[in-house]
Parts: sequence; structure tokens; C-alpha cells
Amino acid sequence: MNSGPLPFATACRVRSLGDGTLTADLRPEWSIGGHPHGGFLMSLLAKAALTLLTERGEPTADPLVVSAEFLHPPAVGPVLLRTDVRKLGRRATVVSVRLEQRGRSCVEGRVTAGRLPVRRPDWSDLPQMPAEPPVSAITARADAGAAAFNLANGCDIRIDAATAGYLNGRSAEPMIRLWARPRQGEPDPYFALVASDVNPPVVFNLGRVGWSPTVHLSAILRARPAPGWLRVRIDCRSVQESWFDSDATVVDSAGRLVCQARQLALAPAP
Repeated sequence: MNSGPLPFATACRVRSLGDGTLTADLRPEWSIGGHPHGGFLMSLLAKAALTLLTERGEPTADPLVVSAEFLHPPAVGPVLLRTDVRKLGRRATVVSVRLEQRGRSCVEGRVTAGRLPVRRPDWSDLPQMPAEPPVSAITARADAGAAAFNLANGCDIRIDAATAGYLNGRSAEPMIRLWARPRQGEPDPYFALVASDVNPPVVFNLGRVGWSPTVHLSAILRARPAPGWLRVRIDCRSVQESWFDSDATVVDSAGRLVCQARQLALAPAP
């Protein structure tokens, strides 16, 4: 494998074996602490599903919904993606995708495919954030923190300093605002899946810092992103014992909602 960082579109490329099975390589620049990033794995599930539909001669489609159960963390390296069409429809098609490595199922998900809306919404209620990060925003670095944030090698991430209390040991609300974009190229629906999970865990602001593995993640794609920064707000509804949730709202540079995601994860001990 090429040792240098690859553009996102190249890094999440899948290769069909012609029988509903595809292969991909998990790249180190799309990992955190040696674990492939959950949002990047979601983009691979979506790529596999849409590649299969194209191969079968189905009409051009976009990912609309991606949901996944994270069973075992895969390692950086080659993986196998097994697909199965569960429903073919005029408005929505459903494909199940299983990501395997060394004979073990690591991530199991479903992808709903259709056509993303192109018109402006009749109504929306979105977080108020500037289209571009302010000069005070903190640039995420690959060498920051106890676990290598290698994701910063693949995309540019700027964190709103007012929501990053964990960086200076200050307790704060479990909410984070940030901006993200690929280091090469422009965001697409697949990168919007990455952006919806690109944040440090919101429980860091409660002093619960450490590995926070995702158990379940669901994302809804709402529109194709415009070029430029994606602005992301991540909120939490409850932190209880070892569990916490987080909700991400992703808005593009044109002010349109492009992705919503909700996950359940394990929180480090206080």
C-alpha cells in the first residue's frame, strides 16, 4: 500500500469481485489510535452498496440512510465487504453490508439508497455557526492526545475553542462545534458520513477522556454538500453509567442540512 496520505475519494474506493463481494483497504490516515474511524467505515458500507447497485444495472442512486452495529474493531489493512440486496424499490432500495476481516464480522450495517433532494427545504431548524472557522478555532493535529488522531492527516478539522473545555482541563457542557473538510478535493455525501462522526467524544468535556468505542451509529443523508467547509454541531442527551449518546448535525457552506447522525457509545470512566 502507498504509505502517504491518499485523497478521501481514493481511500474509500471499493473493488468488486463480481459476486456481490467487494474489497477495500483501511488506511492509517483514516484511523484514531490505530482503530479505523467509524464514520469512514460507514462510508465504505455505503460505497459497497452503491457499487453493487451500479454493477447490477440499477438506476443511479445516492446513499440516504446508513446504520451500523460495530461488533469488533477491524485493524488497518484489507477487508472484505459482503452485500445482499434486501429490497429493490423505485424510491428506496435497501442493501445489507457486512465488513469482515480475517474471517470475522467486524461491522454489520444496512444502506438505504435513493435520490438525494435537490430543492431547498420547505422548513429547517439548524444550528447557527459561521460558514468558515474563525481564527480562534483550534486545528486538530495528528499527534495531539494520548491516542494518535490520524484522521487529521486525511481531513482538516477546526474545533470551536468555546466548546473544547477538555483541552485545558475545564469541565464543560457535552457539546462540541467544529468545521471539517477533506484535505484534498471537496466534500461529497460519503465524506458527510465521516464529518458526522469526526468529533472528539462529547464526554471529554465532562472529564471522561479515553477510548470511547461506538456500539451503534445511524446517519441520514439529506443533500449533496456544496464545496467548502462542513460545519458540525454535536449534542448529547444523556450520560449514564458507562453509556452516552451523541447527535451530530452537519450543515454545508450553503447553509443546507446535509447529514444527521445519532450514536450510542461507551464512555471512559470519570
